[in-house]
Amino acid sequence: MAINQPLADRLRPKNLKEFIGQDHLVGEGAMLKKIIESGNIPSFIMWGPPGTGKTTLAHIIAKTHQRAFFTLSAVHSGVKDVRETIEKAKKHQFFDAPNAILFIDEIHRFSKSQQDSLLGAVEQGTITLIGATTENPSFEVISPLLSRCQVYVLKSLGKKELYQLIDRALTHDYYLKQHAIRVKENDELFRYSGGDVRKLYNLLELVINGEIAGEGDQPITITNEKVQAILQQNIAFYDKNADQHYDIISAFIKAIRGSDPNAAVYWLARMVEGGEDPKFIARRLVILAAEDIGLANPNALLFANSAFDAVERIGWPESRIILSEAAIYLASSPKSNSAYQAINEAQQLVKQTGDLPVPMNIRNAPTKLMKELGYGNDYKYAHSYPGNFAQQEFLPDEIARHKLYDPQDNKKEHEMRQRLKNWWKNKYDY
Repeated sequence: MAINQPLADRLRPKNLKEFIGQDHLVGEGAMLKKIIESGNIPSFIMWGPPGTGKTTLAHIIAKTHQRAFFTLSAVHSGVKDVRETIEKAKKHQFFDAPNAILFIDEIHRFSKSQQDSLLGAVEQGTITLIGATTENPSFEVISPLLSRCQVYVLKSLGKKELYQLIDRALTHDYYLKQHAIRVKENDELFRYSGGDVRKLYNLLELVINGEIAGEGDQPITITNEKVQAILQQNIAFYDKNADQHYDIISAFIKAIRGSDPNAAVYWLARMVEGGEDPKFIARRLVILAAEDIGLANPNALLFANSAFDAVERIGWPESRIILSEAAIYLASSPKSNSAYQAINEAQQLVKQTGDLPVPMNIRNAPTKLMKELGYGNDYKYAHSYPGNFAQQEFLPDEIARHKLYDPQDNKKEHEMRQRLKNWWKNKYDY
């Protein structure tokens, strides 16, 4: 094993016993572990943050069962590459040989046509598809393919696992264990790694190599100060590889929520320069428009959704202009999270009160028997009344006076508050 091979690759687990983290999936008695041990591997997609073991698990499965293993990157592969790989996989289908595994990294970046080209091979069992994605597959994977795959969610690693990883590096890596290395402080290692194994090992290796270069064979003590110093020297390395992906999107969203268009455009530029997926940014803008602007400016959701559609059609680099326009518009809009709070409150109420019966007057009455039983009795058809409004109860009796929607202090919702008050009198007299 070459010393110039990255530490993360040198320490890549070869079996489940060496794998650290994701106990909910591969710990004792966990579902994915049982499936791997059985050898009856279905097609599935692993969804989780970077550096949580998605690629490693795919390799472990292939090695454990001696499956032919093919890999494609959604960033660099087209339909032609997919078809050629499927043809190669077919050549491995002889005698009782198990079907080959096709691992697709960043499957969320595959276009619809690329995903369509996988369907037949997955359906016929020519390949077992294992996909890896950092994005919710229900948004990015086409329904026919998603319905043929199980989905497993991976989590960022916690302190316990990060401790174990550092210990394994210092005691198992052939090169590192030749030096006297002590980790005196780990706060900055943990903070900058953010639960990402590769980031942790890359940073650890940077610090140790810097110490070896300066101190030779002297004992090495890793401190927060030394980690910070190395990061300042290598900040471009971290930004270029999108290691601050989640921090930067968080800053972007919070700048818009906080009505600061200058900051919003700055963080947008950081993502653009870092090569972020434009659809990832656009999707967050749609969510933000509903969650943080909401009914204070209902046009914001339409605007954000139009921006998302335009980004899908246009692509880079022109999409940066569309995203900039959307970010500035949303940052400059009045804010309200009343709709967000209302659905949260309603869901909590449902959990507390269970399946309350639908009031008889608003039940569906498609049959004669239902009508005889009183379904739909006394229902007031709003359009038959002046102003298209008739006062009646739509909630179950047990929660009839419960307030879920509370209009906030902005022009649009002030108008809504007044309208509700005029209609409902005391019920909506906030």
